[in-house]
Amino acid sequence: MEPVRVVAGTAVPLARTDVDTDQIIPSDWLKRVERTGFGAGLFSEWRDDRDFVLNRPEHAGATILVAGANFGTGSSREHAVWALQDYGFRAVVSPRFADIFRNNCTKGGLVPAEVDPDAGQALLDAVSADPTLEITVDVERRTVAAPAAGIEAPFVLDDFTRHRLLAGMDDIDLTMRHAEAIAAYETRRPAWLPRTAST
Repeated sequence: MEPVRVVAGTAVPLARTDVDTDQIIPSDWLKRVERTGFGAGLFSEWRDDRDFVLNRPEHAGATILVAGANFGTGSSREHAVWALQDYGFRAVVSPRFADIFRNNCTKGGLVPAEVDPDAGQALLDAVSADPTLEITVDVERRTVAAPAAGIEAPFVLDDFTRHRLLAGMDDIDLTMRHAEAIAAYETRRPAWLPRTAST
């Protein structure tokens, strides 16, 4: 996983609440086993509407999604995070995330910036009014800022998750920090017990 310190760029305003993972990436896109290639399926049913916000050229190349409350509800599919990342988003700002979705984000390196509802609405309004508005999501400072709109708000991120994002460590990286201890444990196990392929 790549370290994430600051995500800066333009944003897409998704002024909808209770967006679930089936809306983010519909189930008929879940046949792939790789983490890539899901960007084409992101919000695919909504993208059939040519006026859907992702279809507007003024939002092309945006790296931040600003959404309404309760983003990522529904199933626990990791594909929702993979689709957002594959499309080009590096951070999602919302007044509230579903717990499993937020956890999947941090394990995959997508920053879930949970802000106060008033700040979330102010960002939605500002991005809707000005698609060129630059937004900065700062993981180290735990803030979301749009200086041109006079907005700066803290976001919720626990210390451990902040450390993981800054260091670029997923679950495998965390496990491999204990590789020597795991190998030593494996040498002490009785020979009749199952072993991993590498020992």
